[in-house]
Amino acid sequence: MTKTAVIVDAVRTPLAKGKPGGAYSEIHPVDLHSTVLAALVDRTGIDPAVVDDVISGAVGQVGEQSGNTARWAALAAGFPESVPGVTVDRQCGSSQQALHFAAQGVIAGAYDVVIASGVESMSRIPIGSQTLGKDFLGSKVGARYDNGLVPQGISAELIAQRWNLSRAQLDEFSAESHQRATTAWKNGFFDSQIARVNELGVDETIRPDTTVEALSALRPAFRNDHWAARYPELDWRITAGNSSPVNDGAAAVLVTSEEAAARLGLTPRARVHSFAVAGDDPIFMLTGIIPATHKVLARAGLTVHDIDAFEVNEAFAPVVLAWQAETGADLARVNINGGAIAIGHPLGGSGARLMTTLLHNLEQTGGRYGLQVMCEAGGLANATVIERI
Repeated sequence: MTKTAVIVDAVRTPLAKGKPGGAYSEIHPVDLHSTVLAALVDRTGIDPAVVDDVISGAVGQVGEQSGNTARWAALAAGFPESVPGVTVDRQCGSSQQALHFAAQGVIAGAYDVVIASGVESMSRIPIGSQTLGKDFLGSKVGARYDNGLVPQGISAELIAQRWNLSRAQLDEFSAESHQRATTAWKNGFFDSQIARVNELGVDETIRPDTTVEALSALRPAFRNDHWAARYPELDWRITAGNSSPVNDGAAAVLVTSEEAAARLGLTPRARVHSFAVAGDDPIFMLTGIIPATHKVLARAGLTVHDIDAFEVNEAFAPVVLAWQAETGADLARVNINGGAIAIGHPLGGSGARLMTTLLHNLEQTGGRYGLQVMCEAGGLANATVIERI
């Protein structure tokens, strides 16, 4: 018999600057990750021995984040040695994919209690470290895309150009992200979802004094002679200010069956209603969230107007604005407490972070349905619909 997967709790760390000198830069990623796993146990009172699996996302699976880092985080959190763990990589959507795997396992009857989590320590494992400077595509992909693939910043420029999004629109959206996140922290909206690691009490990359005028003074981040020659039509609108920063952080979500929740005395907070994954053009790369959204809504039997709260990862401002133009979503319901441009984007931890925020946003607003969608390298995207109970 098909079971229902429910979310019992979700927790995240404050996000730190993912650079030397950031608040977590002296903390090993296994120890950082263990904080949220231990917090789930403390907050729910479960015996960690009942956890069937810990499924975790990490993108930089090299060095201190290699060797199946999920297993070591569970042990670092004090879980019994009998609790297994596995680490997955769907790039920026890794921990959202971990949630999908967790829910699918519950629905199939393979799991009763499972944790989906994610971590990224970008101060210690800089972005791209896992490739070690090697070609990871091979000759056949190179032949298929004979002009060569592009970095995500160039993809963001191409999206801004195709959807005719002005620099002013991008900067206005980015400033609003900082303002919403600042207000959310000030009003205590994040307090119930946070597991403290050290003295850091807020997301470190939020800039409360950000203005459109300040953002408009920033120089384009990705223009150079090579890309300017290849794309002469671009007028270079993407800056550090309308892009997500690099961050350290972790998040975790406790998923169970309804039966296991009742047996263990746990209170479900949301159902994992529907999920989908989609592929799209790897040159535009970040537009996969558009077909993924259409796919998950069709699977859920819902329309965009049925969704009360959206979490759309702000990898770059044009990603969200192009998605909004194609879906017709109300921006007033999107990232209501700020997004990754302000809060941060710790790659493998972001999917679980967004789900943590989405769950709490639905409870904050009294909404019923929430939709989370995440763009991913290679032209991929995950989309998830949850229903608040």
